[in-house]
Amino acid sequence: MIMGRHGYETVAQGKNGFMCVVQRSWTAGIDEPDFWNPKVRAPICYNSAAVRSYLPQTIRKTEMILAGRSKAQMTEDIKAALDKKELPAVEVGAMCYMMAKQGYLNDRAGHWHPHLMFFFPLTDPPTWGADKPGSPILGDQDTLGRVTIFLIPVGNWSDGTAAAHDH
Repeated sequence: MIMGRHGYETVAQGKNGFMCVVQRSWTAGIDEPDFWNPKVRAPICYNSAAVRSYLPQTIRKTEMILAGRSKAQMTEDIKAALDKKELPAVEVGAMCYMMAKQGYLNDRAGHWHPHLMFFFPLTDPPTWGADKPGSPILGDQDTLGRVTIFLIPVGNWSDGTAAAHDH
């Protein structure tokens, strides 16, 4: 999918159920300092479970922001859509790859690391071993989207080059 004037538009239909997009800053947490950062470009490829259950939130947020809605209006819309089941709950097995070297995630991390992300209904990341000393797993709770995201850095970018792990 590519970013069009009013949101994401499908330009090529694959055959494996994956969907790749380049997310923008407003798909991050509502309280993130980079929420309005125009430099953010986050290439991401979702598996079919995430396409069905997580990507719809990204699409809805994008449509709201491009329509000129405020953060508060977008927040209320997402909450209401989840409550009414207009947006689905995250499916078991939903995950994605973020392994493009060209991505820029925010002003703190820049290109960060190539990584996989696994989506779960809201849960406490440390109970899964995330964010503990020595753990390779990081956890993030998106309370607006009602999802916990586990991030697992990997050693190589999608082009096969080694990733520096200095962040």
